[in-house]
Amino acid sequence: MARRLAILPLLIGLYACANSASRSPEDATAALDRDMLVTGLDDIDQIYITKQDIGALALTGLQQLSSLDQELKVEGDTDELKLLQNGSLVEAETLDDGADASAKQWGKAAAKLLREARARSAKVATAGNERIYEAIFTGIVGKLDGFSRYAGTEAAREDKASRDGFGGIGVRISVEDGEVRITAVMHYTPAERLGLKRDDVILKIDGKPAEGLTQQQVVNKLRGEVDSRVVLTLLRDGKDEPFDVGIKRAHVVPETVSYRREGDVAYFRVFSFNSETANSLKREINDAKDEIGKKIKGYVLDLRNNPGGYVPQSVATANLFLDEGRIVSIHGRHPDSHQYFEATDGDIASGKPIAVLIDGNSASAAEIVAAALQDNGRAVLIGTNSYGKGTVQNIKPLPNDGEIKLTWARFHAPSGYTLHHLGVLPTICTAGEHDSDDLLSELRMGELPEVPTVKRNAAKPDDTKALDDLRKTCPARKNEDPVDLELALKLIQQPSLYQSAVNLADPPADAQVDDAAEALLPFVP
Repeated sequence: MARRLAILPLLIGLYACANSASRSPEDATAALDRDMLVTGLDDIDQIYITKQDIGALALTGLQQLSSLDQELKVEGDTDELKLLQNGSLVEAETLDDGADASAKQWGKAAAKLLREARARSAKVATAGNERIYEAIFTGIVGKLDGFSRYAGTEAAREDKASRDGFGGIGVRISVEDGEVRITAVMHYTPAERLGLKRDDVILKIDGKPAEGLTQQQVVNKLRGEVDSRVVLTLLRDGKDEPFDVGIKRAHVVPETVSYRREGDVAYFRVFSFNSETANSLKREINDAKDEIGKKIKGYVLDLRNNPGGYVPQSVATANLFLDEGRIVSIHGRHPDSHQYFEATDGDIASGKPIAVLIDGNSASAAEIVAAALQDNGRAVLIGTNSYGKGTVQNIKPLPNDGEIKLTWARFHAPSGYTLHHLGVLPTICTAGEHDSDDLLSELRMGELPEVPTVKRNAAKPDDTKALDDLRKTCPARKNEDPVDLELALKLIQQPSLYQSAVNLADPPADAQVDDAAEALLPFVP
C-alpha cells in the first residue's frame, strides 16, 4: 500500500564514549553545542522543502542570545559571525568558503560563538542548556514556516508518547486544588481491566501522597517501564474507605477514535492520527457491525477539529474504505520525499455510504483522508473548507534528545491538486446554513453548486489569490454546527440522493498532473 523510507540507526563507537567520559564539563557542553548546531543546520540544509541561506539562519539563531542577556549582540554577513558585549567585539568566526560554506561549517562557527557567550555572560552560563537551545532553535525555525518547530527534551518526550505510546496504565487525570482525579479510562488498557473508573480520586502512588504534585509529576509517576508495577490508593464515591489497586504497566497508545451508534448509522470521531489510529478505527468499525448488524445503512467519519498527525496512518485510514485508486502523493526537494500511495483491495464498509465531516480545523492527515475519499468518489464531504495544511513534516532527532520538525514536502490529492493553503472543498457546504432539510431539498432539486474541481485543479500552489478565491466559495468554520451531522445522517438514509451528492465532486477528466514539476514550484509558507 505504501512505500516507506528505511531509517538507519546512528551508531556511536566505544572510542567516542570513552573520550566523552574524560572531558571536562565545559568541553562536554561545548561538544553538545557543536553537535546541536551542526545537526540542526545540516538537517535544514538537507531536507527542508526549499534551499535556505544557512548562514542567515545561524545568525538569526545566535541573535536570540540577546533574549537571555541584553548586553550580548551577534552580527554577521556572508562569511563571518561576530559576538559583541556592550558594543565591543569579543569573538569573530570567519568562514573561508564564504557564501559557499557548508551547514557543518556554519554550525561549528556558531558553536564557537556560543561557547564564548557562555564564558563571557553569567546570565547565559546559568540559563541552562534547554533554555539556550530553545532560544536559538526557535529563532532558526522561525525563519522557515509555521509548521516547522523545535521541541526540547521534555516536549519531545511528550510528543513521542502521543505519537507512539508509552509505558503506563491507561488513564487521563486532572489536578485541581491539589486533588488528583481520573477523568477518563482508556479502552483495552490495564486500568480498564482492573476496573478503575472516571472520577476515582488518586490519594497515593506507591504509598506516597499524590496531594501537592503537579499534573506532570503525577503523569511521570504513573508512567514507567512496560511490565513494571504501580500501586494506587483510590477514593471512590460509594465506598466508605480508600482501597489499593496494584497495576502492571503496559504499552499504552493514546486513543484517537471513538464510536457511537446513531440509529442504523455508525458514527466515528477521529481526534488525531497516531501510530494506532487505523487499527483503532478498524476495531471500532467491526464493533459497530456487531452491534448494528445487517441493518447498518452507512458510516459517518467526523474529522472536525482533527489537527492531523502521522501521514502513514492517514493513508491506512483512507485505505480501509477503498478497493483501488491513488490515496496521496508527496513531493519535495529531497529525492526521498517523492512517494506515491495506492489503495489495496478490501473496503471494510462494503461500498455503503460514507459521510465525512470537515471544518476549518481539519488539517494535514485529516485532509489527506477527506481528499482521498472525495476524489475516489467514495464519500460525501459535509461542512466547510478545511484548514489547508498540505505539507509533510519530517521529524529529526537532536543530540539533546529533543527534535526538530521540518517541512520537507507538499502532498497532492489523488486528482493532482495540492492542498497547501487551499485545503479540501466540501461536497456540500454548510457555511451559514442551519437547516439540513433545506439543503436536502436543494440537492434533490439540483440547486446545490458543484465543487469547482476544474478551477481547483488548475490553481498553482504559489497562486495565493486563486487559492484564496476558491476558499471563499465555502469559508472555513472553526466552531462545530449540528447541521453537519444532521445532514449526514439524513443523506445516508437516501442512497439515490447520496449518489447525487457524490457526483457534485467529480474530479476533472484531465486531473492528473506532472507531480514532479509541481514539486519544483515556489513554496509559499
